[in-house]
Amino acid sequence: MTRDQLETQQIPVYLGTVCIALAIGLLAPGVGSTLQALITPAIAVLMYAMFLQIPFLDLRQSLSNRRFIAALLLANFVLVPLLVWAATRSLLDHPALLIGALLVLLTPCIDYVVVFTHLGRGDARLTLAATPLLLVLQLLLLPLYLGVMLDGSPPVALSVAPFVEAFMLLIVLPLTLAVLSGAGARRSVVLARWNATWAWLPVPAMALVLLAVIGSQIAALAEDVTRLLPLIPLYIGFMVLAPVLGWACARCLRLPAEQARAVSFSAATRNSLVVLPLALALPEPLRALAAAAVITQTLIELIGELVYVRLIPRLVR
Repeated sequence: MTRDQLETQQIPVYLGTVCIALAIGLLAPGVGSTLQALITPAIAVLMYAMFLQIPFLDLRQSLSNRRFIAALLLANFVLVPLLVWAATRSLLDHPALLIGALLVLLTPCIDYVVVFTHLGRGDARLTLAATPLLLVLQLLLLPLYLGVMLDGSPPVALSVAPFVEAFMLLIVLPLTLAVLSGAGARRSVVLARWNATWAWLPVPAMALVLLAVIGSQIAALAEDVTRLLPLIPLYIGFMVLAPVLGWACARCLRLPAEQARAVSFSAATRNSLVVLPLALALPEPLRALAAAAVITQTLIELIGELVYVRLIPRLVR
């Protein structure tokens, strides 16, 4: 199997992994503690492997198509946050659900959205080139959005230290190593081979993360299923409306069909695996339910992506 074939088959790989994780978590809950210990190292490996595929050193290229970038930023950082703000007002009395939903819905995906865009006949090349900009902006804007959208909810005691620790360990460290590896590969054959080997790992690493996260958390999620019910219509509504907002931005800026599809996929696909460590870093009373809110969105989104790759090419012409 080639790397392209592996990436093309990642949707069934992820769905199969989810099914296995559900079976393990529900039928052998004792394994959950073992899987939970894998979450942090698995996410760190995934982030490094993923960051290696992002052309950080070619950031200028991602800014060259100004209309595409404008549509992407307008959709992800103006219209989608407005949609999220309106949709989450019903969760003001449920702070754990509110924080979990905000974390996952305010952050655009920077990894598997590229593959879904490709499968949905969008411009995956431009999406990949824009990922450094999306990553930097969401990290800068997420605290601002949280501050605004949590205003008016019951006060929540948040400790900054766990967020900083998760951010440094699972984002800054892998990102720094990936940038150094990418720069060194231009001068070193050994590093070039190292990077080429790691290029095979995003799909297996993401499958491992899904196995560890869902397998370790699904039992607790099942216990809290009635408390998570308010999230289901919210996530489904987002799944329906977000790609429409992306298409509208692309239409306003007169983008060609492939670029319009890419903006639609970006607006609808969220960064659940990156923000999960932030949910797990919340104080104990909020941690489990907020993480369950993030995982619930992931499960719904995987189903939604299967619909997107068939519908968006037909609707966005």
